[in-house]
Amino acid sequence: MNLFRTKSVEQSIRDTEEPEHRLRRDLSALDLVVFGVGVIIGTGIFVLTGQVAKDKAGPAVAISFVLAAVVCGLAALCYAEFSSTVPVAGSAYTFSYATLGEFPAWIIGWDLILELALGAAVVSVGWSGYFASLLDSAGLKLPAAIANPPGEDGGTVNVPAILLVLAVTALLVVGIKISSRVNAVVVTIKVAVVLLVIVAGLFFVKGANYTPFIPEPEPNPSVEGAAAPLMQVLFGITPVSYGWLGIFAAVAIVFFAYIGFDIVATAAEEARRPQRDLPIGLIGSLVITAILYAAVSLVVVGMQNYTQLSEAAPLADAFKAVGHPAFATIISIGAVAGLTTVVLILLLGQSRVFFAMSRDGLLPGWLSAVHPRFGTPYRSTILMGTIVAVLAGFIPLAKLAELVNIGTLFAFLVVSIGVLVLRRTRPDLPRAFRTPLVPVVPVLSVLACLFVMLNLPVETWYRFLAWMVIGAVIYFLYGTRHSRLGARQALSGAAGGEGPRAPKG
Repeated sequence: MNLFRTKSVEQSIRDTEEPEHRLRRDLSALDLVVFGVGVIIGTGIFVLTGQVAKDKAGPAVAISFVLAAVVCGLAALCYAEFSSTVPVAGSAYTFSYATLGEFPAWIIGWDLILELALGAAVVSVGWSGYFASLLDSAGLKLPAAIANPPGEDGGTVNVPAILLVLAVTALLVVGIKISSRVNAVVVTIKVAVVLLVIVAGLFFVKGANYTPFIPEPEPNPSVEGAAAPLMQVLFGITPVSYGWLGIFAAVAIVFFAYIGFDIVATAAEEARRPQRDLPIGLIGSLVITAILYAAVSLVVVGMQNYTQLSEAAPLADAFKAVGHPAFATIISIGAVAGLTTVVLILLLGQSRVFFAMSRDGLLPGWLSAVHPRFGTPYRSTILMGTIVAVLAGFIPLAKLAELVNIGTLFAFLVVSIGVLVLRRTRPDLPRAFRTPLVPVVPVLSVLACLFVMLNLPVETWYRFLAWMVIGAVIYFLYGTRHSRLGARQALSGAAGGEGPRAPKG
């Protein structure tokens, strides 16, 4: 058993050309940028800005958003090189298979399954809350039993969340181009709402609310036990609010507002010109959303003093405070539109990772079948859509939401390491996009991801490690016996495994 056998880049690309596993290349660079913007802009822009300004950074929250975008940008530069060099579905899973080996790739794929499926379920629950609120404003009140998450406020089953997931799943089965068109329309609506909020808010900004821009630092009461950040447990560092330390602490929180841009890489096989389009999609979506996040945060702290901001709905309440409550409804519409596209794109990424793993034999091969008419991995899409619908409708998810964050950071970290490995093992590969300043950028990306991971609670680490152990057990019971790469090596009698320099053809 060779746990670290690698799948050559050439073999990965050949697998995409098999008729039964071939996806349609229908996505342009603009489609990929819109996918990235669609998944990044969610409730974070309407909620996180106020929470972080009030508790951590004060009016300087915009600096935290820019710094978080820089951290994500480091990872995006690494993703851009990989995805343009290995334009294959699966994102970090596929990249790991080409550099670190089969078992590390499986662990990353298993991690992405957790990240994307749980993320889609959590976001769909948030969507149902905004949707129910909009219906309530229109005089249509849903019964609590079918409108709220299980166990919360009388909720039994979250019907709106289930219906959203099923509708999005059906859309993804019908075709990637149709999905991208629907996504483009909805993203246009939510970006228009965000721009409207920014422009309207500028008329109510008061210069006095920006003073002091960086408030004096204050010690924060430390959290004890398993709920404490790992950094606090390991090094005894007490959290600080405000000042530059508060700004840096806020980066660890607002970083999560950008999570999702990496899903652009999962659509590599469906891009028309992946070598050019994927770097544009990854970096372009980050730049656009960083500007929007910074602008919204500057407006909200200018409208209302940071100490008085609402933590639940800071933008809506800021408009209420200046006598314009109607904007609360507009913001809710933007949130409903925003979260719809987030669920769509998370499920898109999830189905492509599942598809890639099953095509390699590490999951049942029948899941990698492509629909003869629509050209989509319909079986993996339907299966994961059903699982996410069950999670969203019947399982309390509040305590599990941070697993999405640690899973994403772990994937970022591995991809950053993979760039260094592939540069060393395959310097001959054509690279349409090259990560600048190697090894500085990948090393900085690894360090930044580790810093943010250390700011997550200890209990999140426990759950993450438990999930990884479950994944390892499944790999040894199933994956090792059904690996297509392992079968090829057995047939060819390869003693040392398929190395990274496997010849073409």
